[in-house]
Amino acid sequence: MSATETAFRNRKSEKAIRIWTVIILLFIYLPMVAVFIASFSKLRFFMFPVKAWSLDWYASVFSSIEIRDYLGTSLLIAGVVTIVSVVLAIAGALAFARYEWKGRSLYQKLILLPIFFPQAVLGLAILLWSSALDISPGWQLAVFAHLVWIIPIVTLVISIQVYGFDPSVEEAAYDLGASRWQVFTEVTLPILWPGIFSGALFAFLLSWGNFPLSTFTTGAEQTVPVWLYAKMVAGYSPQVPALGSLTTLMAGLVLLGGYWLGRRKAKK
Repeated sequence: MSATETAFRNRKSEKAIRIWTVIILLFIYLPMVAVFIASFSKLRFFMFPVKAWSLDWYASVFSSIEIRDYLGTSLLIAGVVTIVSVVLAIAGALAFARYEWKGRSLYQKLILLPIFFPQAVLGLAILLWSSALDISPGWQLAVFAHLVWIIPIVTLVISIQVYGFDPSVEEAAYDLGASRWQVFTEVTLPILWPGIFSGALFAFLLSWGNFPLSTFTTGAEQTVPVWLYAKMVAGYSPQVPALGSLTTLMAGLVLLGGYWLGRRKAKK
């Protein structure tokens, strides 16, 4: 095959890849674009193309005490879940990927099993279990439900970093007279930081946008996803796409902030 034919085939392949990439991106993001456009519609019922534009629905979202409460509940649950899941997942990841011990293989299977449970079934199981123990639904029960599902995911994310960990670095620190706590805080944690940070982002975003588990466990203390669904069932309002756009924007800002912090940490 001549160089000209090779270059021609490469150009065709590159063009096909670009077209395929655009199609995939449109498939993924067009629904969110539709939600964003609907949030600016002045009419109560969405029509496309939008004939009258307005920011009134955003103003109603910001002025609603009810929605502020739901946002606060979502942030509270996601924040607590992030902190607890990361702390437990660090220990779990070290046991998962670092140390050899009897029962480790069984532990590796059991710790990942909740990931594959249907969330609706898991939420129902936790609700029935809590009812048997006379525990009322609320944000605390939602935190527990989220942790059951999210801790295995965060453990797996941090474990990937643990697998690439070189134990000789810790051994060198011990040889220099460092204590176990000093080695853990000044050697182990900094090396595992990329995995820990990625796990924290996963935990926050998965909890922030979770609907099935929150539906069964929050009770009267609803989260934003539960409110959005309830509002759609009760009767559509442009408040729904407005709040949906804002929560998506918040999730995007968390991701961008995480990316910026990660790059800054890497440069140091």
